[in-house]
Amino acid sequence: MDFTHTEAQQDLARLTAEVTGKLVTADRLRELDKNTDSSGNPTVRFDETLWSSLAETGVLAATLPESVGGSDLGVLEQTAILRELGKAAVPVPYLWSIVLGADALARFGSDAQRAVAAEAASGAKVLTVALTEERNWEPDKPVTTAAQDGGWRITGLKITVPFARQASRILVPATVSGQAAVFLVDPSDASARITDQVVTDRSPEAEVEFSGTPAELVGTLEQGPEILNWLLERAWLGLAAHQLGVLEKGLELVAEYAREREQFNKKIGSFQAVAQRLADGYIDVQGVRLAVQQAAWLLSEGLPATSEIHTAKFWAAEAGHRVAHTVVHIHGGVGIDRDNIVNQFFTAAKHNEFALGGATDHLRALGAQLAESH
Repeated sequence: MDFTHTEAQQDLARLTAEVTGKLVTADRLRELDKNTDSSGNPTVRFDETLWSSLAETGVLAATLPESVGGSDLGVLEQTAILRELGKAAVPVPYLWSIVLGADALARFGSDAQRAVAAEAASGAKVLTVALTEERNWEPDKPVTTAAQDGGWRITGLKITVPFARQASRILVPATVSGQAAVFLVDPSDASARITDQVVTDRSPEAEVEFSGTPAELVGTLEQGPEILNWLLERAWLGLAAHQLGVLEKGLELVAEYAREREQFNKKIGSFQAVAQRLADGYIDVQGVRLAVQQAAWLLSEGLPATSEIHTAKFWAAEAGHRVAHTVVHIHGGVGIDRDNIVNQFFTAAKHNEFALGGATDHLRALGAQLAESH
């Protein structure tokens, strides 16, 4: 594989870093972390100002197909953007609205659905994807069902749906006659019920219940398994790429702290136990970086990447746990203070870890893939 970043990757990463660097400060993150504004009104952890700026600078549309107003770049460039957004621990739905929602509609959707994708590319609308069901360990086999009753209708319950209240449309996998298919649903329909859920980093997620909710089929029924697999693999890789940025920044913050903080008239970074944990963290982050780059490169080349995506998924969750706790432990008490910037990266890393799932599931899936290949 080629580890060299493309010029487009470098340019988009630089542009994203410039935008987040100007708008995402420690004070801004603390403000977004509150449940109410200065007037006591309820708030949502969604940086709409940053989202608008990403749209205006062309970051949102850049990696999408030209058919929806994009520059026809791809997964390598998407992972570069997600990595920079992770470094800012910023609450915006780039993965869900652009990488998954808009890109899937652009590639598999009808003309009308591609028009929805174009609106998402401009930042005018937010899309999301409902991939998770309670107690269903096989995301490629949804429990949620769809049936034709004067048009397609969805019945079922999805959990931890990102930015569900902010989304104008949700891509919903469902089972039709024993086979997976993907549908586009309007969550504002009276038959859809949205209940907010509290997650580790307070990002907006919700339980969404569909009770015969009208839906549009994305692609064809025959394409359903392919589209769902496309969504799942890019969701896992996207979370791993975002986690990479979170861990890189967290490690940077704790290394700087270890160089400055003194105990017993010595910098704590000179203590053997601290130095060893920082070294282990560095190795973990390098592992995530290589795994993410390998999986993204294979996808960009149109090569089989399932095993590599599961590997990146595994390392992002495992390393995320270790590095996040290293960052907090070395900082001591200030690391668990929600007013400290370090805590933003700790909770972001834990959120991604939980979203990616446990190591046992990753190893089981990877083992199954390896067994099939032999």
